[in-house]
Amino acid sequence: MAQRLLFYAGLGLITAATLMLQIVETRIISVTSWYHLAFFVISIAMFGLTAGAVWVYLRSETYRPEQLSHHLSVASLSFALATVFALLVQLTIVTSLPASVMSFVVWAEFAVALSLPFFFSGIVVSLALTRSPYPIGVVYGVDLLGAALGCLGALVLLNLVSGPSAVLWIAVLGAVGGLFFAGPGREGVPPGRPIAARLFRHRRVVLGCLAALAAANSATESIRPTIVKDGIEQPALTAYEQWNSFSRITVGQSETATPVLWGPSPRFASHQIDQRWMNIDGGAGTAVYRFTGNLNEVAFLRYDVTNLAYALPALRTGAVIGVGGGRDMLSARLFGLSEVVGVEINPIFIDLLTRRFANYTAIGRLPGIGFEIDEARSWFARTDRTFDIIQMSLIDTWAATGAGAFTLSENGLYTVEAWRIFLERLTPEGVFTVSRWHAPGEVNETGRMVSLAVATLQALGVAEPKRHMFMASSGLVATLVMSRSSLSDQALEALRTAAATYAFSVLLDPRAPAASPLLESIVSAPDGDSLQRATQSSYLDLSAPTDARPFFFNQLRLDRLLDQDILAVASRPGVYGGNLSATLTLAMLIVISAVLVAATIIIPLRSTVSRAASTLTIAGTAYFALIGIGFMMVEIALLQRISVFLGHPVYALSVVLFSLILSTGLGSLASERLRLDGSLRLIGWSALTGAYLLALPSWLPGALLHLESASLMSRAGLAVLVLAPAGFLMGFGFPTGMRLVSMIDQRPTPWFWGINGAAGVLAASVAVLTSIEFGIDTTLRAGAVCYLLLPGPALLLVRCVRAARKDAAPTRQGQPSLS
Repeated sequence: MAQRLLFYAGLGLITAATLMLQIVETRIISVTSWYHLAFFVISIAMFGLTAGAVWVYLRSETYRPEQLSHHLSVASLSFALATVFALLVQLTIVTSLPASVMSFVVWAEFAVALSLPFFFSGIVVSLALTRSPYPIGVVYGVDLLGAALGCLGALVLLNLVSGPSAVLWIAVLGAVGGLFFAGPGREGVPPGRPIAARLFRHRRVVLGCLAALAAANSATESIRPTIVKDGIEQPALTAYEQWNSFSRITVGQSETATPVLWGPSPRFASHQIDQRWMNIDGGAGTAVYRFTGNLNEVAFLRYDVTNLAYALPALRTGAVIGVGGGRDMLSARLFGLSEVVGVEINPIFIDLLTRRFANYTAIGRLPGIGFEIDEARSWFARTDRTFDIIQMSLIDTWAATGAGAFTLSENGLYTVEAWRIFLERLTPEGVFTVSRWHAPGEVNETGRMVSLAVATLQALGVAEPKRHMFMASSGLVATLVMSRSSLSDQALEALRTAAATYAFSVLLDPRAPAASPLLESIVSAPDGDSLQRATQSSYLDLSAPTDARPFFFNQLRLDRLLDQDILAVASRPGVYGGNLSATLTLAMLIVISAVLVAATIIIPLRSTVSRAASTLTIAGTAYFALIGIGFMMVEIALLQRISVFLGHPVYALSVVLFSLILSTGLGSLASERLRLDGSLRLIGWSALTGAYLLALPSWLPGALLHLESASLMSRAGLAVLVLAPAGFLMGFGFPTGMRLVSMIDQRPTPWFWGINGAAGVLAASVAVLTSIEFGIDTTLRAGAVCYLLLPGPALLLVRCVRAARKDAAPTRQGQPSLS
């Protein structure tokens, strides 16, 4: 009994550590590289797990049941050590080389290193499921329970220690799992394997060393990112560093320099102040000024184009989306607002401003200043307060814009649905002001911002959107001022006067032509069709983002890549070059994934189908490829959709994986009792699964918007309820296919298992591209279509099963076999 409990504990720890590692790695890769690569971790994790299982199959003579404890312990300890190795590689490798053979090699090295711990985890899970003497249902349940708990444990761990330290503690969990598997003795140790034997013999030493390393790093942070967003990070320049589940914040040393202004007026007279840089994930800077409480100390903020809207008269109450270093809060008080609320998703910033650096900046002690730690969309949807002005200045991070990042917490702030919520929280004459990066002479982010504003006003029933907007620029920043009501003559005069006073360039004025014909056609569009036609004329994607396609920062149009001189266009100022680089990187990762899959899964398993019937090979391959592609398409689509709803990809990753793992496991277990052993049942299950997934785009957006104002826990609960039926139904696919194949011929089952994993690995990256180009709903529908196509190959498998039974019937009856 004790040995069984130790086995279950070891398995639960390894599967929990595996999922925790997957989630924590997405956080680290968002710091060292770019946000959109988070989905690459999912793909590589699945590849490693599949490769580990294939390894067990190919070396079946080595992994004998009587030596199970030894092999499980060694694989667990290898998982722990490989986790540390992968971390060190990840923190020191430069992945931002220009597209070339060398960049391909670097990314291949990165992928192989990152997959190593998952490879050993795949060995553990495969051995536990195929070699243990314990009930398979219980073993599978422990596997799923550990993985599900790991999804939630990652969030807890990241809120306690840094990302690198979290990985080191995950390695400790893996080593503890190896200790549980080993038990008290050394029985079952095979001869002739010195490295494995030594690892097994010194398992307690390995655990002790890993625990000491994790504890030491948690105290000193000696193991830390060295290459951050393409640059070498200097620890000596960092005064403070803190991680949480969705960010890494660093605060630089105080320096005397010209005040940081995003869009400074040409008439700004430079002078020196003390200030610090706060950085989010190494690529998004925000300044915090030394401030004693006298607003005259920050009078230079009057010269920033981001504060254009404060020229409007009679502004009393305001709200700031994204507090950062507090500059927008100070601006609001400087211009005379009596009450300002800062809505900030990241509690670290509020802690820095009000406690840790309270002696540096007195912003937390200013009268009329208040903070709300919440996701902005949710807070504004929930509150019944209205404001004269709501300000959102460059809340995306330049890291996202420059790299063309595909997923970011702030994506949910740049959609029609979000802006409608913000506009509905304004007083009748109130304004919503947004600042974005501007490339003089180009219409890129500026054009998309205006397109989004026009689409939002159209959604509110506004017939002439141009009368509701004013926009000016200075340097590399443009600021849009918009209102639900037409801007009055008094308001327009105040904005024009401010633009003239500070020499800002006026890009949009309701009473004058826009700065460019393209902007004019966008802002003058009377309806959605006209707006679509106006944005189609640009080489960039300037369409208004929605929750179904929330990729504001990706403006690359794949359908026009071949119609233009890519090098010439990429050299233009703005986001296009970054978008192109990100897309080329993603395409390269798809190629790398395909090569790894072919080399470690497809080619090694090819011999298993060499003697199988052609009908079985074709039907089985199609079936398992469809469920692999379909499941991953659905998972990625729901990750992207739930990310906007919950406010951050890490929350979505944890909740979606937790829900899908549990519900898919329950579906797999239920398939033992509710067997799809007939044609009608197979067709019915396929139709029900496909219908549910196809129906999601029609009702899920409305449900998510309806609960937009709920707390994070309530929103997470809704996500679980939405995901559970999908996971439960999809959970029938794999075990049903395996049962059908096994009844025909057991020899090619490893091939079909590998095909399923390989399809999922490749589909992860393809799903991201599909969502970017065609929308999240299209990705979800593609997954649904995969399940609707299953009856074709499934019925062929059923026919093969009947033929096999028919051939075997004479033998069972004591008659000669037909073969």
